[in-house]
Amino acid sequence: MPKKNRTIRKKDILEYHEGKRPGKIEVIPIKPSNSQRDLSIAYSPGVAEPCVKISENKANAYRYTAKGNLVAVISNGTAVLGLGDIGPLASKPVMEGKGVLFKIFADIDVFDLELDTTNTEKFIETVKILSPTFGGINLEDISAPECFEIEHRLREELDIPIMHDDQHGTAIITGAALLNALEVVKKDIKDIKVVFNGAGASAISCAFLYLSLGVLPENLIMCDSKGVIHSGRKGLTDQKMKFIRKTPLRSLGEALKKADVFVGLSKGNILTQEMIMTMGKDPIVFALANPDPEISYKLAKSSRDDIIMATGRSDNPNQVNNVLGFPYIFRGALDVRASEINEKMKLAAVHALAELAKEPVPEIVNLAYGSRNLTFGPDYIIPKPFDPRLIYTVAPAVAKAAMESGVAKKSIDNWASYENDLRNRLGLDDKFIRLVMEKAKTDPKRVVFNEADNYKVLKAAQIVLEEGIAIPILLGNEKKIKSLNDEYSLGLEEVKIIDTKSSSELPRISDYIDSYYKSRQRKGVGYDEARRLLLNRDYFGPMMVKMGDADAYLTGSMVKYPRAVKPVMEILGPKDDNRTAAGVYVMLTKKGPRFFTDTTMNQNPDAEKIAQIACETAELVRKMNIEPRIALLSYSNFGSSSGKTSVKMRDAMNLIRMSDPSLIVDGEMQANFAVDNNLLKEQFPFSDLVGKDPNVFVFPGLSSANISYKLLQSMGSMEAVGPLLVGLTYPAHVLQLGCSVREIVNTAAMAVIDAQSRETSDL
Repeated sequence: MPKKNRTIRKKDILEYHEGKRPGKIEVIPIKPSNSQRDLSIAYSPGVAEPCVKISENKANAYRYTAKGNLVAVISNGTAVLGLGDIGPLASKPVMEGKGVLFKIFADIDVFDLELDTTNTEKFIETVKILSPTFGGINLEDISAPECFEIEHRLREELDIPIMHDDQHGTAIITGAALLNALEVVKKDIKDIKVVFNGAGASAISCAFLYLSLGVLPENLIMCDSKGVIHSGRKGLTDQKMKFIRKTPLRSLGEALKKADVFVGLSKGNILTQEMIMTMGKDPIVFALANPDPEISYKLAKSSRDDIIMATGRSDNPNQVNNVLGFPYIFRGALDVRASEINEKMKLAAVHALAELAKEPVPEIVNLAYGSRNLTFGPDYIIPKPFDPRLIYTVAPAVAKAAMESGVAKKSIDNWASYENDLRNRLGLDDKFIRLVMEKAKTDPKRVVFNEADNYKVLKAAQIVLEEGIAIPILLGNEKKIKSLNDEYSLGLEEVKIIDTKSSSELPRISDYIDSYYKSRQRKGVGYDEARRLLLNRDYFGPMMVKMGDADAYLTGSMVKYPRAVKPVMEILGPKDDNRTAAGVYVMLTKKGPRFFTDTTMNQNPDAEKIAQIACETAELVRKMNIEPRIALLSYSNFGSSSGKTSVKMRDAMNLIRMSDPSLIVDGEMQANFAVDNNLLKEQFPFSDLVGKDPNVFVFPGLSSANISYKLLQSMGSMEAVGPLLVGLTYPAHVLQLGCSVREIVNTAAMAVIDAQSRETSDL
């Protein structure tokens, strides 16, 4: 089985951050800059016009610059993750990473700023000086108690949203989890006893928020490294003094007796089963220390049956992850130009998250997290981080609260339109690859990696194993595989290796030969030739899948496509003429995945084959839980030409509609109309694809399809996944020659989903 949750190797992490271009972020122009005219408008002399407008009215900066969608992630590196005070420069990778999260989850641009000062006044003054650049400021990894003063002062002295995520992010997520956990166990928040372990920035912010939600002050006990914060303690910080309680309790163990809620923001393995056993009925335990929680999920759950448990880990239910909050809180605040992020806005985020967890879970989320019935209850009290509804649920709630509390400088009048804009901002399927990976992890399959004696293939096998995506089987030269494994410390010692050239006893080789001979004996293959071919890994690998010794097959990274695909088609290809094999590339775009077909197989298919290719591709798209919307491409539009290609695509459309009336399909049409729905609506309002952006593009022949995807990929316009073979009887995919490790991993994940979707009885 895959080795899930193993620590990622330092070498891999450093290679990722270095790469061909160091770092994780870049600045990309969003306006044309191709001509002298463009440059004269973008800079001198034309740029003077918006400058004048802004000088007349500062609010015009939101009209003419990127300010309204630009957040600064600012740190001095004094409290970085679990590393502590490592300084500003060493904190930069974390700040860049935060910028990535802002962008991919909420389409917010980020500049990261690392300030070389531990002086609170200098820090505040520097941020104030820089503030005109930004629409909002996210403070990050600043040590307590300085972080409290910094945030308080900046909120008071600036008129843009400021939030220290280390404080408020965890508070907002756990606040939502607390409300829902209490609803599950039917307890009133005014009656519960809450015990905190840890008294840093996050814990103090959580405690304040819980009081806002209704926890009574006398029912909230806070512990630090010295025990309970009580009235006899000396030398407490100003923040801790606000949680002094007159109590005889002195230790965490004493405080937990009869408690309803434990919130851990301290260090790993400090909470015991015995302590949990002393808690009240239906205890709620938030063990949030990273990377090791105060008590492991398994130990906590085994201590008693009535516990509700949350951690910061993705491999446990109820993950408390700040990415559920900060991207969408800033999104809502920016969109109404809020002057601050106030308590009403934070509480709005809390309640929006809590309510979302009670809504029916979309199938795409169920699939991603390996469940058919994620429903509100003990193991689902907060939404999942990849839930696509978060952006159009949390952001509007925050924006509305900003307007109602009087801190919004811009109003939103049409909330339905705003929510639709949020959906479109990232694309409904923007998280496609991440969701594919999560879906694959729910039920990893055995994938044969041919050419495993190549480093890139072997590295991909290591990644899918450690990520729990697939169970790799390595096919290739055994000595070379072991040598590469040792040289690069890949940790694949326990993975099955099959070398068809040197293995003294190949598993089931006689059965493989007999089966292959039986299927090919009337196609010119004799028994001796069958034996010779089955000692070739290109044939042995596909036979493993056919014979049930593997679930999917990957090949082609080291040889030309025709050579790699030939054995696949012979052994795993379509059983009958009603299915046509085709190659599909998934082009990853800002608007979501787009499926190009047929890019590798059929040189000049007739109308019937075009229809079959379209239907097979639609089946693949449905496996990804995406509704296929098919555009049949040509050089003409809806009968404007009577050439052979136009007629062929028109006839194919009619065949598709007869074969599967449920499919959304139209054509023939030129590519520009297929990709620009407004243009399509303007010129051809009758089209069935108006208002339904196509995501499947069917080309009239191999040349046009192959040229199109390679141009887009090579010019850096889109990332491609594939090619994926559709129409086969068994799961197999032939990679493109020279593909990257990332492409192999992505295709392997798709292969796993392909295998997951097939029932043995269908084969």
